[in-house]
Amino acid sequence: MAEARKTLVLASASPRRLALLQQVGIDPDFLKPSDLDETPKRQELPRSLALRLAEEKALAVRGWAVNTDDWSESLILAADTVVAVGRRILPKAMMMDEAIECLRLLSGRSHHVWTGLALVTPRGSLRTKLVETRIRFKRLSSSEIDAYVASGEWRGKAGGYAIQGLAGAFPVKLVGSYTNVVGLPLTETVGMLEGEGYPVRARWSEPFARGV
Repeated sequence: MAEARKTLVLASASPRRLALLQQVGIDPDFLKPSDLDETPKRQELPRSLALRLAEEKALAVRGWAVNTDDWSESLILAADTVVAVGRRILPKAMMMDEAIECLRLLSGRSHHVWTGLALVTPRGSLRTKLVETRIRFKRLSSSEIDAYVASGEWRGKAGGYAIQGLAGAFPVKLVGSYTNVVGLPLTETVGMLEGEGYPVRARWSEPFARGV
């Protein structure tokens, strides 16, 4: 008897994470964001926050999946990205004042982007990984900050910027995974999925899967 096709549930509503998965030929079978309080705990380190939230998202969606007929045997993938300057965790900016404060803080300085990955298997086991990228921004002028804030690209983005957009002009140095900064480190994500037998490369021979 042929083995049943493995299904994947992405525990996220992020269009960036979905687009990154699709970039490498992975189309999740279902999107199920979790509704969690993402407030850091007292004195919680940025790396600890990213990993904790990824785990909590994955386990919350696993709790939903086991009670459904269609997704109870699925892999559950979750991620959370945190931007920090030292121990200071920057917000997912929703207001202009937040974005301006973030960009002024990042101007001319180095910062870290941490993404926690969590994968729950159909057997209920939890696999996790933490990915770090270090970035240094050029010194931003007031006019650059004002123009970027006027674009609206920062809204809802950790650290008040989206590197895949206009803010791609800001970094002068990046050490680590670029896709981690976008929101999902692809090398590590693919490795985790392949480790659980998910057919990552099944669609690579299909031209449309590569956007050709």
